[in-house]
Amino acid sequence: MRHGRWRFLLGALVPALVLHVVFVLSPYAQAFYLSLTDWTGVAGEAHFVGAGNYARLGGDSLFLDAVRNNAVMLVVVPVATIALGLGLASLLRTRRGSAGYQIVYFFPQLLSLVVIAVLWGFVYNPNTGLLNSGLRAVGLGGLTKSWLADPAFALAAVMAVLIWSSVGFYVVLFRAAIDAIPAELYEAALIDGAGSWTTFRRITVPLVRESVQVAFVYLGIAALDGFAVVQVMTVGPGGPDGATEVIGLSLYRNAFTYGKFGYASAMGVALFFATLTLAVLALRAGRNDRLELA
Repeated sequence: MRHGRWRFLLGALVPALVLHVVFVLSPYAQAFYLSLTDWTGVAGEAHFVGAGNYARLGGDSLFLDAVRNNAVMLVVVPVATIALGLGLASLLRTRRGSAGYQIVYFFPQLLSLVVIAVLWGFVYNPNTGLLNSGLRAVGLGGLTKSWLADPAFALAAVMAVLIWSSVGFYVVLFRAAIDAIPAELYEAALIDGAGSWTTFRRITVPLVRESVQVAFVYLGIAALDGFAVVQVMTVGPGGPDGATEVIGLSLYRNAFTYGKFGYASAMGVALFFATLTLAVLALRAGRNDRLELA
């Protein structure tokens, strides 16, 4: 019986482990190796350059612009999306017919990021776009701008699209978490005379903290990417003057435009460790919070 059980476990686990090694771990290993070479993507052999590619990253001004922009996105996109998602989910808790609102909020999730980027490109069009046309229609023509061509506003315009495309999903996620909170807590707060803001701050936020932490990890990963929206929407892409450059775009350009696959792999490895660090810190912070509450 014992041997039969081990044979069953091995038969179930080994195929999955082999597939994981071949299709997940092996590509990671290849990327790490290529980051230490000068492979061009088409050459039959690659020369080992050690940490040379990583040393070049520190002197690459365009890559540093990308790191700066991704850092800004890492702060703004998760915070704004979570704040909007929590606020809207809390409002829907007490509103009748909220299911219809959730469907409307969730609608952008049905569209791919490429489609969303194309649509918002039309919205931001300086001559015929919906945004500038709306400003002119209400007498605020002086506020119209070339949103994606102005270095001061291009990154904000891109982040607005990422937030708009994401917030609906997190409204649904947070609404489900809020529905799991016992109604007696809200009733007790109402009897004690707590207002809406106090109830939100003292009851809702602490009890949906785990959902917020998961949302921050996923949104942080999305903010460290941003490639699809920047590639489709922006001038260059990545412009103007590197104002919307992101690491994923730098990686793509160096690999498929300049044929520097080794250097691009170094960027990919740097992005991998940045994402891994974000996830570990967020999950560890959540674990510490749970231990303190316990």
